[in-house]
Amino acid sequence: MKRWWNVKRFDAVEITLIAVAVAVFAYVADVHFRPQYIYPAPEVEGADLQQKYGPARNSEHEEEWIIRDFFHDKREGVFVDVGANDYRFLSNTFYLETALGWSGLAIEPQVSFEEGYRKNRPRSKFLPFFISDVSNEEATMYYTRDNLLVTSSDKSFVERYGKSAELKSPTITLNDLLTREDIRTFDFLNMDIELAEPKALKGFDVERFHPALVCIEAHPEVRQQILDYFAARHYVVVGKYLRIDSANLYFMPAGPAQSGNYRHGTP
Repeated sequence: MKRWWNVKRFDAVEITLIAVAVAVFAYVADVHFRPQYIYPAPEVEGADLQQKYGPARNSEHEEEWIIRDFFHDKREGVFVDVGANDYRFLSNTFYLETALGWSGLAIEPQVSFEEGYRKNRPRSKFLPFFISDVSNEEATMYYTRDNLLVTSSDKSFVERYGKSAELKSPTITLNDLLTREDIRTFDFLNMDIELAEPKALKGFDVERFHPALVCIEAHPEVRQQILDYFAARHYVVVGKYLRIDSANLYFMPAGPAQSGNYRHGTP
């Protein structure tokens, strides 16, 4: 009759397999049952901005709140709005002008929007151009008759939203336009021109004009080109806004300016 002390013990291979099984179980249990850090959803991350600056806004996304937050509601700044579109609806600069006394350029190839700026935005100078990498040429633009908010030099982009129609617009580089308007530096650059951003940036020397903040729409098709442009010119992404607004990228000059968000004067 076999006693327990006479039963064959586990050999080395069996002991190793048991140890591995125990370790795997411990790892799985730790991963699935320990308290996890839950990353807040974008709407939660933007809750502080909404509480401070909202609940209303004119911009499509959280752009207006982010811009106000970056500049700490600074008064009487200067903006350059490329692809300005309507004077108020989905505008990133309407609040800056009408509530904080900013002034600037509203650059938009659709001349039908000029009247709205003339009547309601006296501190904005409306300029009917298509910003590109060359000046003094004519660009073919596309838009949908049912939605004038969608305008692009890329026909396939516009036709995602409906049947396209054409319009012609004179081109100018941002460098040439700013020089012509005698603007040597400014606070805020807004750019939303539906996939034409990389081409427009080729005609713009951001280090020369040195805006404190750039808000630029970044569709997946052109996002990396935009990142490369600013990285090569000593601008960095403002990380605190990345998860709040996924449609745009926000850039500021690299270096000491990062510590205070805003370098042009006292907010």
